[in-house]
Amino acid sequence: VYNRVDTIDRMREKLEALVPDARVQTAHGQMPEELLERVMMDFYEGEYDILLATSIVENGLDVANANTIIVYNADHFGLSQLYQMRGRVGRSHHQAYAYLLTPPPSTLSNDAKKRLEAIASLEELGSGFILANQDLEIRGAGEILGSEQSGQIEDIGFNLYMDMLDAAVEQLKQGKIPNLENMSRHEVTIELHIPTLFPENYIFDISSRLQLYKRLASCKNYDEIDDIKAEIIDRYGPLKPEANNVITVNKLKLTSQKLGINAIEMNSKYGSIEFGDRIHVNFDYLRSLVIEHSDTFRLEGTSKLRIVNSSAEAEKRLEIIKNILTEMEQHYEQ
Repeated sequence: VYNRVDTIDRMREKLEALVPDARVQTAHGQMPEELLERVMMDFYEGEYDILLATSIVENGLDVANANTIIVYNADHFGLSQLYQMRGRVGRSHHQAYAYLLTPPPSTLSNDAKKRLEAIASLEELGSGFILANQDLEIRGAGEILGSEQSGQIEDIGFNLYMDMLDAAVEQLKQGKIPNLENMSRHEVTIELHIPTLFPENYIFDISSRLQLYKRLASCKNYDEIDDIKAEIIDRYGPLKPEANNVITVNKLKLTSQKLGINAIEMNSKYGSIEFGDRIHVNFDYLRSLVIEHSDTFRLEGTSKLRIVNSSAEAEKRLEIIKNILTEMEQHYEQ
């Protein structure tokens, strides 16, 4: 990684002189899009031995057989950039190496030294969270955590505060008046007694699996989930049934949040749908559903719909809940 476009060709000449047998290619953001894509794909397919690139590779193509990254003038990069670039290698079973080249330590700023020390110490699971905290310590959090801008943020926590802030901004953009109900997403529990996970033989790296679970849980609409689904298929191949269940259940959670559902449970014999304090499904529809299909549904009070008939097959249970929520969505009311 060499982050100077104006002199990257001279650096390429130096590399070719150092390793004359290696095939070297360059990639940077000022290249035409089609050419850049072709260069990256050629490197992925092994047409080149060395890719000399700017930090454009920070969130780029995953090359499983790339096992070494060398970052020139690493002291010029931010902590999250170094973390992302280091993650470009070691994407498979190959032993990976990351070399961060810097000027003599005596010439580095204090912040640069702290960043390099931090990135060198991050080797365990959960490093991303540790890195975020260390980055916060090095750069400072700014007034967003201060009482003047955010009030008593410790009462609700930073993550929830940021979610509510995003929701409020989005409502203002739509010309709506922000309200507490729409600014906070309630958690939905779905238990269908089916395998819902990314298998180890599908996604080997545990941190990648955890990151995907978190990203899916943070999605605000079906399109965001579908984008992640496409990314998973592109990176790891066709979805295994258990992985597809993860996608489907996360979509069911979004629909449930919209309808005011708190929990869904279904086993091989029966199931239930439990509503929260604010139900967004027409109650007359629910009542008629129970009357017309008394052999399938029972209403317990005003907050729980009992599903009398279930299925021993996991796929059918998932399909039953999908169909019920789809029909409820057609009777949605604010």
